[in-house]
Order: sequence, then C-alpha cells, then structure tokens
Amino acid sequence: MTAPHVRVAIVGTGFSGLGMAIRLAERERRGDGSQDFVVFEKATEVGGTWRDNRYPGCACDVPSRLYSFSYRQNPRWSRDFADADEIWRYLVDCADHYDVRRRIEFGADLRSALYDDESARWSLQLADGRRWTADALVLGVGALHEPVVPQIPGIATFAGPVMHTAAWPDEVDLTGKRVAVVGTGASSVQLVPELAGQVASLSVFQRTPAWVIPKSDRLWTARRQRAFTRVPGLQRLVRWRTYLELESRVLAFTRFPKALGLLERSSRRHLERAVPDPETRRRLTPDYTIGCKRILLSNDYWPAFARDDVVLVTEPIERVEPGALITADGRRHEVDALVLGTGFSVRGSIDRIDITGHDGRSLTEAWQAGTRTNLGITVAGFPELYLLLGPNTGLGHTSVIVMIEWATDYVLACVDRSRTGPRVTTEAAQSAFTSEMAARSRGTVWTSGCHSWYLDQFGHNASVWPRSTVSYWWRTRRVDDTHFEVVPAPDRTLTPHRREA
Repeated sequence: MTAPHVRVAIVGTGFSGLGMAIRLAERERRGDGSQDFVVFEKATEVGGTWRDNRYPGCACDVPSRLYSFSYRQNPRWSRDFADADEIWRYLVDCADHYDVRRRIEFGADLRSALYDDESARWSLQLADGRRWTADALVLGVGALHEPVVPQIPGIATFAGPVMHTAAWPDEVDLTGKRVAVVGTGASSVQLVPELAGQVASLSVFQRTPAWVIPKSDRLWTARRQRAFTRVPGLQRLVRWRTYLELESRVLAFTRFPKALGLLERSSRRHLERAVPDPETRRRLTPDYTIGCKRILLSNDYWPAFARDDVVLVTEPIERVEPGALITADGRRHEVDALVLGTGFSVRGSIDRIDITGHDGRSLTEAWQAGTRTNLGITVAGFPELYLLLGPNTGLGHTSVIVMIEWATDYVLACVDRSRTGPRVTTEAAQSAFTSEMAARSRGTVWTSGCHSWYLDQFGHNASVWPRSTVSYWWRTRRVDDTHFEVVPAPDRTLTPHRREA
C-alpha cells in the first residue's frame, strides 16, 4: 500500500508542535495555499511535558500571562504561575479551539526519518510500522522530555516503588512512608514541600545546591478575570509589561553577571530566614554564580529543611539495596520509596528518532563533535528539516513561548519558499552561527564555571540563546536566502495526500 503523503509532518503536541499545527490550520482556513499537514503524537492526548509531568506541586516558573500563545490569551488563569494541570488544560483547549485535533495521529511514535534523495521527500516510519512521506519535517519534541535515570549500582534491586518525577504514577500513595528524593533541581524544589508532612520522613539527596528566590504567586481574583475577559487589550498590555520586565534581566545574564549580586543577596536572605540551622544553611548554599544554573522559584522549599522529618543528605550515593540507600560515608538510609528528580536529557527527545539526511549521515553522527544548527532551526545536510525550541533557543530569563512563536514564523516562511523545490541550510551559515554562539556565550553567566544542562559534553553552551529575545526576533523576522541552497529534486506536481476529516 502506498504511504500517505503530506506537505508538512509535525512531531509532538506540546507548545512547539501544537503552535505549528495551529498556524498551518489558520493559514488553510484563510485559503493561503495548500497547508496539508499531519501531526504525530506518541501519546493519546496533546500536551507534551505538561501532559506527562504530574508530580505533586508541578507548576510553571514563568508567569502564566506570558507562558501562553500571544494569539490565544487565557483571561481565566487561576494564579500568576499556573500549575501543570491548568497549563495542560489550556493546551487541550487550544487544540479544540483551532480544530487541529482531526489532523493529529495519536499513538504515533516516530522512530525513523530518512531523507530520500530520489523522491526528495522524508520517509517516515512509526513504531507500529505505519509509514508516511512528507516534503518537510518539523520537530516540536521539546528539550525537557526524556527523563534521565541515574545509573546507581543496585537501583534495580530496590524493593519499594521507584518513580521519576516525569512519570508520576496516578495511583501512588506515599502517606506515612519513608521517602528518598534524589536530586534538587526544578522538579524536586516543587515536590519536596508537597511531600513534607505527608510522608513519615523525607530524605533529600543533594549533589549540587540550587539558588532559590521567593515566588510572587498571587491568585487571580474574579474581578481580574472579568476585566481581562471584557477588555482583551488590558491583558495584552499586562502581558507586554511582564515581557519587558523579564526581558530587562538579559543584560545581567549575558553582559554584566556581577549585577546578579543583588539577586544573590536576596536569595541568601531568603535562606537565612527559612533555615535556622547554620550547618544545613551552609550545605544548601551554592558555591557558583547565581544564574549559572537555572534559578529556582519557591517560597516553601528551603523552609521544608527546618522540619524535623526532612533530612538533607549531601554525601554521594554509593549503591542502592532493597530497602535502603548507602552513601559514601557508609551510612545506611532506610526508605520505603525512591523518587528520582534527576531531570531530562536535553537531546534525548531528538536522539530517540533515527534521523538520516540526504548525504546518508545520521543527525547523531552530524552532532558527534557538538550540536550545530543555523538559528537553532535548520541543520546542514538535512533538507526541509526544522527544529522548534532547538539548540541555543532556550532561555534563562523569560518565556520560551516567544522564541517558539518567532521560530514558527521563520519555518512557515521557509516552507513557503520550498514549494519550488527542497532547500537545505549551507555549511557556511551553520558554521557562522555556531561560532557566533560560542563567542557570545563567553563571559555570560552560563559559562562562569558551573556544570549545568545548558552546556554540552564539551562544555559549550548548546541550549541557551545568549542574547535578548528581541535580537532573535530580528534574526528570524525574514529568511536570508543566502543561508540556503537548493537540493536536486525530481520534477513533480505537488499533489499532497489529504486525509478525510
């Protein structure tokens, strides 16, 4: 049977993939050319990371009014920083409002993508054996998706439940149990206060302490919700004010890291007020510049360590036994349940797909010496492959949704240009961008000496955009055709396969 063909294949239904699908659907409704597309989603519902992360306390650390699509504002957020369930329901609403659900193939786990030189199309295979072809492939798989499970000796022998924060089981009840939480990153900072007081005892195993600042999280009153509903322009104005407030911080992160000293002093005062024991405070105090790792927001994480039933463990875990964790000092920490708050593999979501370009090289091979792209969107050697929220487009100071929207505009313009034939970014453009990212990352807070997920295995910043988001908009507002070359393709009339609604 002939594999169905589409103009554009999108992978993922988080903010990136769903945003791309919405824009294509809107263009189709306006009659703006053929926008035939399909969306592959391996799960049974939309939502990406906000569908999957269900651990207690899971919430966003960017204000809700900015962590949402500019064209689909929600006047009824319950609070300044929405929790995971509320953000997930927002994404479900977006899928329904823009009628893109009918274009989504659920249970469709893309496992391989091969660019076929003969047909000048992407040949796509799903885990269940189904095949598709597409002129363009857009990866909206996100960076914080594939959980990292630490390779601790004996972890497979643990007798109790072992769960990662990214795969929290619905039926788990930890009430009255002795619980160990491994890791003190963004997930654990939210989870620990939720477990404290519910469980019999909580042992938090810390490798590196995190800088934490207070979270100004106000509930939205009914009056505020009504005002935003009746006067949409008011919410847009508040959104712009929030954007400008957060954007102003970029100078401290990129050019004047010493200016972060004020924020560091505020964080130290927060710690002093929260934790009376000086030894515990000392172990909770980072020894690196604030901002080098992700700055965390919480009002109740540090106060949890003032409780008698919460213990901070800073000795490395040597091994796991059926009912305990053994640390390097020989101590045996008996626990009934093990929670892994150990984060994500930044490239894991892309690496799990076997992507092969027109020269026969896989994307994994192409990135063996380091992640290389142009604008974090296109990759030399991979025609009509587009990444959303790709390398060097993450942020440390504001909402990544603005980056996703601008990258989506850029991809749409590229796809329009490729109607006359497939194109691929040049090695010269990619090398120039890679060199620029390296040069602009020097002297920023992210390269000030700590080890974080912002850096790759070579110590290079492969995650964060080291400039303002305004500069990214400027770079992506139009497509520079000199950054691309045409790929030889057979003469054919574009007659995309269209599925029945």
